[in-house]
Amino acid sequence: MVGESPGDASGYSQPWLCPSRCKAHHRCRNHPGCRRMKSPAISTLLRATQYTCMLLSYLIKNKADKKKLVMKLKQLESSMSSGRKMFRLGNMVHALVAARKTAELPDVVPRFCLTASNLTRALYFVCDAVLWVRSVGLQPDIDKPKWSNWATKCYYYSVLLNLAMDWYEISQRLEQAAQEEKAKENSCWDKHNGELNCVKCGGSRSFLLLLFQILKRNPPLLLDLVKNLCDLSGPLDTLGIYKTNPGVIGFCGVLSSLVGILTLASPHLKLKQ
Repeated sequence: MVGESPGDASGYSQPWLCPSRCKAHHRCRNHPGCRRMKSPAISTLLRATQYTCMLLSYLIKNKADKKKLVMKLKQLESSMSSGRKMFRLGNMVHALVAARKTAELPDVVPRFCLTASNLTRALYFVCDAVLWVRSVGLQPDIDKPKWSNWATKCYYYSVLLNLAMDWYEISQRLEQAAQEEKAKENSCWDKHNGELNCVKCGGSRSFLLLLFQILKRNPPLLLDLVKNLCDLSGPLDTLGIYKTNPGVIGFCGVLSSLVGILTLASPHLKLKQ
């Protein structure tokens, strides 16, 4: 789906997204932190509404008595998509700022993944801005299919880089868990001086079980992984890599938006690098 931003690819929580920053400024319109906090929240709510309309229209499209409702849902979906474009300029600036920050990370893998993700996200917003210029009639001769394809590819690459970063985080935790397990087995062996007791105490866990336990102990990592996997459904379909249907894309979009709303409401659930 062209026109859907891949979210905050930097992995860093914005200081102005934290409600505690504005506790002393409840419902304040003048405090800069209060004003900035509204923008991502509104954009996320618009995104959730847009995908909800897409999902509902797909579920009832074959019902003859619901044709008018389907038309209204599609119109609302289009309106939500257009409304979200109002926030794209700020998102592009933030992506560039985030890329500059992540370029200074000491670890090479996060530095590459997060910086490249932010840069491709910024390029996506540029393409989206060009498409918006065409849609309002300021430059009607713009090649819409070409720019739409570029926007979708930038979105796709940004999500892939986010998933690569998620896998890096998981692999780091898997390695740590394996080292802890090995240390536990060695300790058991030294204590009981027997192979049977060592097997009982330590034992080898399956990869999937260990992965499940790691994600269970790290809710921010789990939420970020779910969001990125859901965000992948749109560009996969648009680029023809894996064709689905509006119902699947709508469901994934709603789920991704709910995760985004949850991390906005509870910043401690946002993955930090």
